[in-house]
Amino acid sequence: MTPTADSTASAAAPPAPAGVHFRTVDLRGRRLSLAELRAAVPRAQPGTIADAEQKVLDIIGAVRARGFEALSELARTFDGVEQVHPRVPAEALTAALAGLDPSVRAALEESIRRARQFADAQRPADTDVELGVGAVVSQNWVPVARVGLYVPGGLAVYPSSVIMNVVPALAAGVESIALASPPQKGFGGMPHPTILAAACLLGIDEVYAIGGAQAIAAFAYGIPATGDHTGLDPVDVVTGPGNVFVATAKRLVKGVVGIDSEAGTTEIAILADGTAQPDLVAADLISQAEHDPKAASVLITDSEDLAAAVRTELDRQAAATKHSGRVREALSGPQSGTVMVDDLEQGIAACNAYAAEHLEIMTADAAAVAGRIRSAGAIFVGDYSPVSLGDYCAGSNHVLPTSGTAAFSSGLNVTTFLRAIQVVNYTRAALAEVSGHIVSLSGAEDLPAHGEAVTARFSGDPDHNM
Repeated sequence: MTPTADSTASAAAPPAPAGVHFRTVDLRGRRLSLAELRAAVPRAQPGTIADAEQKVLDIIGAVRARGFEALSELARTFDGVEQVHPRVPAEALTAALAGLDPSVRAALEESIRRARQFADAQRPADTDVELGVGAVVSQNWVPVARVGLYVPGGLAVYPSSVIMNVVPALAAGVESIALASPPQKGFGGMPHPTILAAACLLGIDEVYAIGGAQAIAAFAYGIPATGDHTGLDPVDVVTGPGNVFVATAKRLVKGVVGIDSEAGTTEIAILADGTAQPDLVAADLISQAEHDPKAASVLITDSEDLAAAVRTELDRQAAATKHSGRVREALSGPQSGTVMVDDLEQGIAACNAYAAEHLEIMTADAAAVAGRIRSAGAIFVGDYSPVSLGDYCAGSNHVLPTSGTAAFSSGLNVTTFLRAIQVVNYTRAALAEVSGHIVSLSGAEDLPAHGEAVTARFSGDPDHNM
């Protein structure tokens, strides 16, 4: 039963806040295919992205056609600020760092230290393979030249996202890094000072007060210089989380630039059995619901007792948390709820079908269960690895694929900013060894000039036979 407000309260008393309507999807006793599982698990309403797409196309078109003029209009419309130029002055960055709370600075520095240590270990090694005498093929990892990093604003402040974007780009060896975050009316049209301080702490001096889809468009296509306004050079890769408009913009510019993933509104799934602690499960579901009214919080369990206890805890804890209204809306939405399964096997199948951005495992032998998950942005194992740890200080990256895209894409990491370039280096003798095969295959494909490009290298050589 879904908990509700106490209906016996006195009429003279103020109305009790609405309870959390955490719905239940019951998969027990059903043998479902992967497609059926994907359709059954809670998701945001399907019209959301489609509704956003035309709006985002209009924004991209305006930014491409009118550059800084369009950015200024969009800042006025969406952020309520008047903007002459979106570039944040260098002195604003240094002032923000100087004014940063020492405890916040210490936390950011520790987060940076751990993220750097993990990122530095991710860089893949170049590879040389000798396929024969004088026949060498190599794969070299080369950083992209320039990246655009997006840090969301809105309902919360995300200096942690500055770290998650910048650190792997630096570890990859990217030399040109631009960062954008929405202008804030309360801070004179600048991004939040804590975001500016984090950028300064990491040595990023190209920062723009641009939010939403317009930031993604500006990064992808660049903004030409006009009059006294210096331009914004286009980038090779755009990364960073954001709302549905940011995720949609990234989808629409993919191909013009590389993107990390469609990191939209946050989501958490928790696979739990009867050994899990209901208060911890509820606390972690709420921690992600706090981000946004559209955030998704999903419990997958085979225990009716746990599900009932978690619903009770959600009602209690949601009423006590600071952003209670936002949390209740997220937990009561169609994107959230309990998925009841027959057993652990069906629970793992449901997790792989859901492909959560964040997946917590709160079961007996949680590490072994985690090893069987094939689709998730990041997996958090056991009672002492909450998603909040990954958001700030685990050393992992919190920019992760959402909306099921973890089935085919990865979280932000060093390789996001690298390209694998293959290098072929054959000697004359090594080419001669395979020349006959090339001629045969080019003939089979009716592309004889391919073979002729090889035989031309041996024309007049009586010792060479194809």
